[in-house]
Amino acid sequence: MSEPTDYQQTLDSLRGLLMQGTVATHEDICAQLLTQGYDVNQSKVSRMLRKLGAVKGQNERDELVYRLPKEPAPPSKKTQLSELIMDISANEVMVIIHTSPGSASMIARLLDYSRDTSAIMGTVAGDDTILVIPKSIKNTAMILKEIKALLN
Repeated sequence: MSEPTDYQQTLDSLRGLLMQGTVATHEDICAQLLTQGYDVNQSKVSRMLRKLGAVKGQNERDELVYRLPKEPAPPSKKTQLSELIMDISANEVMVIIHTSPGSASMIARLLDYSRDTSAIMGTVAGDDTILVIPKSIKNTAMILKEIKALLN
């Protein structure tokens, strides 16, 4: 296993932990990220939590944990495109992209603009969710890689 060192990968892994709703302390987060191969300490975790806008709140089991806010703060003028992407997932048929509120149409437009040179047939965007439709369902995995490369 290669050691992940990229800051964005670490941030994405932290985002995944927060979405699980199980980490209550900086120490919990450090321990879980260390087991995933990330080199972090408490101060780095604290900075990343601030960057993601994480808040303390109750999960489904009424435990006080760190989590992502339901409504993230609006992006600043210096926000990079990759920071507007909350999650990208796919099944055998389509790709779904979850974005910061209000960002979906702009990102979908960017994907539609590249459809002549990609395996994307088109997109449908709401306020914070994009449905990406492949030209062929055989290309869904390839589209997922293309989108991640384009948006990161």
